[in-house]
Amino acid sequence: MKRYTATALGLFLFFALQAFAQEHYTEGPVWQVTLIRVVPTKMDAYLTTLRANTKTIYDEMKKENLILDYKVFLNTTKHDPQDWDIAIGVQYKNFGALDGLTAKGETIRDKILGSKQAAQQLGEKRVEMREIVSTMILREVTLK
Repeated sequence: MKRYTATALGLFLFFALQAFAQEHYTEGPVWQVTLIRVVPTKMDAYLTTLRANTKTIYDEMKKENLILDYKVFLNTTKHDPQDWDIAIGVQYKNFGALDGLTAKGETIRDKILGSKQAAQQLGEKRVEMREIVSTMILREVTLK
């Protein structure tokens, strides 16, 4: 009997803590944000590749409802030379939208760029222009 009481109490506390944590906000979409540091003399070239390739891929992914939206941010308040320059945020409906996304994204990428080899060449070109500082997945919330 004591075992059942302890289990019931444990479950009650678990659900009570979950309810308490959610009383402050409502969960929204999920964002994948990548922080990028661009080689100082390569900013124009990097933005050109984003506009010509990445934007086209994201627009197609949006059209096919794989993503909800995307945003590009410029860091205008760099604190030191090691800080990031550009942040790219991609918005997904929820965590489930990430399931199988790689294969779907590669299909769109290959359709737009022409081949997997073209994508690989573009990736190699970008390695010379930038360094990825960090990538994170964030949950957007709305405060109640």
